[in-house]
Amino acid sequence: MNASRPRILFVCIENSNRSQMAEAFARALGGDRVDVYSAGSRPSGQVNPRAIQFMDEVGIDMRGHRSLGLDEVPQDGYDAVITMGCGDACPFIPAKIREDWGLTDPKTLDDDGFRAVRDEIRARVADLLQRLGVDVSES
Repeated sequence: MNASRPRILFVCIENSNRSQMAEAFARALGGDRVDVYSAGSRPSGQVNPRAIQFMDEVGIDMRGHRSLGLDEVPQDGYDAVITMGCGDACPFIPAKIREDWGLTDPKTLDDDGFRAVRDEIRARVADLLQRLGVDVSES
């Protein structure tokens, strides 16, 4: 693991909402100081258009993101693996830090609920980056 660039994986079931937003926030806040991936245990194959819409509201463009399966990302070498409420559907991937954030999947929430999940993800990602020694004040 590269001590100067922590490697992070965000995992949810479909890789269309929560893990996609977490990846985007980590890239926006951490820039080239982190290596970030996201994947799903049962990927939907597409990023939810509402996730793209609500990330646009905070100045982050996710139009180039793809919904990936766990078999499409590296299987080891992570400083942090963060699962998001997928329970047993998320396999064990070794990491120095393993957390389950247990966030509600926002896909069926109203707009305010979706924004609340987005904002919670941003706060948690900023905290994680700081715990990994990444200065987010530049972002």
